[in-house]
Amino acid sequence: MSRKEIRQLAKKIWDYHLMNHKLEKADCILVLGSNDTRVAERGAQLFLEGWSSLLIFSGGTGRLTESWNEPEADKFAKVAIGMGVPKDKILIENKSSNTGENIEFTEKLLTKHSINPKKVILVQKPWMERRSYATFKKVWPDKKVIVTSPQIPFEEYPNEKISEDEVINIMVGDLQRIKVYPKKGFQITQEIPEDVWTAYDQLVALGYTKQLVKE
Repeated sequence: MSRKEIRQLAKKIWDYHLMNHKLEKADCILVLGSNDTRVAERGAQLFLEGWSSLLIFSGGTGRLTESWNEPEADKFAKVAIGMGVPKDKILIENKSSNTGENIEFTEKLLTKHSINPKKVILVQKPWMERRSYATFKKVWPDKKVIVTSPQIPFEEYPNEKISEDEVINIMVGDLQRIKVYPKKGFQITQEIPEDVWTAYDQLVALGYTKQLVKE
């Protein structure tokens, strides 16, 4: 299969992962930790644009950040402060190690601060929008959530820190999780269109299996 055809399959999965939510003002912006500081930049940008007056970073160490010398949330907070976000407008949750814990531990942190948000802007990588949404609605179902991510197209997302093949591997793994995690109680169920799953099967057959979980 040609590189162009592989990219077409990957783009189909990328587009499915995007929720395309319209931004609304919210009680807080919750930025989920990852290995990509562009997510922190997106969260800070939203704060600076006035979408909320509280910015939360959640993330300890995950499967892609084991080599970092500090928790994801701490590193992301430094990015935001460097962009001009006041330190006293930031809350940090730095013990979580997966998306479910991101939401669960953040809920406990906000309760500790007597904060009870009704509407949350959730920020993650583009290909984790849908899975983050599904996890949020499972853990915190009574809140309205608006999901967004760095506004970068698939073709431009790979850089010197993450190759195109790495992006595809992770995207394929996240799509598998959307299918299998509801059965484990981690997420709400979401429909996966047949053509998207066909693209998944083709990419798995081509060897994009590095981020798959055992079913």
